[in-house]
Amino acid sequence: MKKNKIIYWISTGIIAFMMLFSAYSYLTNNEMKAALEQHLGYPFHFRIELAIAKVIGVLVLLIPGIPAKIKEWAYAGFTFVFISAFVAHLSAGDGIQHAIMPVIFLGILAASYINKDKIHS
Repeated sequence: MKKNKIIYWISTGIIAFMMLFSAYSYLTNNEMKAALEQHLGYPFHFRIELAIAKVIGVLVLLIPGIPAKIKEWAYAGFTFVFISAFVAHLSAGDGIQHAIMPVIFLGILAASYINKDKIHS
């Protein structure tokens, strides 16, 4: 039980930090703005929507007492983000060396999800 709780909190913490950092970067970093809009071809407004969704998703994962069904939606949303990032990087010609990071974070997200169920059941 203790091992699962440690894995859960470390993996959830990594995801939360990464998502908050990327949301902050989407809103403040000009290089990140250019990468999303020009390199990956996303519209201007999508970057803002994605940043807001990431912050909400992190809050849902971290705040105790949020119903399990809502947490499931946050995990699903982050799963879509990581899969979409993988596909976007490959489609933009970035190569596997850049596209692999979303897959790694998807694995960390899976560790959080699996261990969440182990400590809450």
